[in-house]
Amino acid sequence: MGKNLKNLFGKITGLDQRSLESLTNALEKSNLPGFDYIEFKQSVDALTELGMDEPTAFKSAFTTATTIGLTKDKLITTAKHYREVLSREKQQFELACENQIEQKVNSKKKEVEKLKNQIEDYKSKIRQLEEQIAKSQDTIDHADENIQSALERIKSTQSDFDNTFQSVVNQLDKDLTGIETYL
Repeated sequence: MGKNLKNLFGKITGLDQRSLESLTNALEKSNLPGFDYIEFKQSVDALTELGMDEPTAFKSAFTTATTIGLTKDKLITTAKHYREVLSREKQQFELACENQIEQKVNSKKKEVEKLKNQIEDYKSKIRQLEEQIAKSQDTIDHADENIQSALERIKSTQSDFDNTFQSVVNQLDKDLTGIETYL
């Protein structure tokens, strides 16, 4: 592949670089053989970097690509293929987030609930259990902070991914619109 897809799809500022890298790596791994949407996008990008306006860049890249067998249908089909690759990547990411929430948040919530029940049992016992109650309460206090921190990190990562995913998908959709409009 001639041009780094991270540079090709990551021109929007503020994108999460890890998410962008994950998405573009998925595109690279799923790159179909021959000249298709990815190579077409690289050609359009190269032409626009030379100062060519977008409609002319689309037409010029397409005209050149037709000499090696690219058709409008193949261009649309392969662009949709890459959009599906991105959708599968998003599904995998969401599943990973759910697993992280289960492992890092829900298990901690269960631990907190268990400790609260223990505290109630300790309170029913006489003074000899007061020291154990204080230790358990201390664990709960710190668990709440850890849960909140883990949840915030996961939500932030998910938000960064969603923003990056949407940007890449929007670029792909814009290119599909350009293909439909200009070609």
